[in-house]
Amino acid sequence: MRHRLLMSWAALRWVLLMFVVAPGMEAPLVAHLNQPVKPIKAWVGNSSWYGPGFNGRKTANGERFDSEALTAAHPNLPFGSMVRVVNTRTGKFEVVRINDRGPYQEGREIDVSYRVARKIGLIHSGVSQVRLELMALPEKH
Repeated sequence: MRHRLLMSWAALRWVLLMFVVAPGMEAPLVAHLNQPVKPIKAWVGNSSWYGPGFNGRKTANGERFDSEALTAAHPNLPFGSMVRVVNTRTGKFEVVRINDRGPYQEGREIDVSYRVARKIGLIHSGVSQVRLELMALPEKH
């Protein structure tokens, strides 16, 4: 009898959690990323990628550069900005976090990590036209 009462109480708690508490809770960020998000701003420019000699060096925001991270350099977007980089030739894209300054070569808008370049099909061309979509600014901005 006591066991049945405990099981009933546990079931009631789950029902309350699912129908009373859970709807008021904010969904995790991952759930939001699966839905289309309209960019704050979008523009087209050229992208290049960091060569192998940069791995481990300090970036402009003080972090160590990691060629396998989803990061990029931009001349003036605030550090922590999230940008979707779409290769206009392949249609492949990745979302990156701005953590460095650059590129310093005229005609280039963004430098992406090796991982991003590999994913969007930028390795062989070295430089390619991309669509940049500013998805989020850092909270402190």
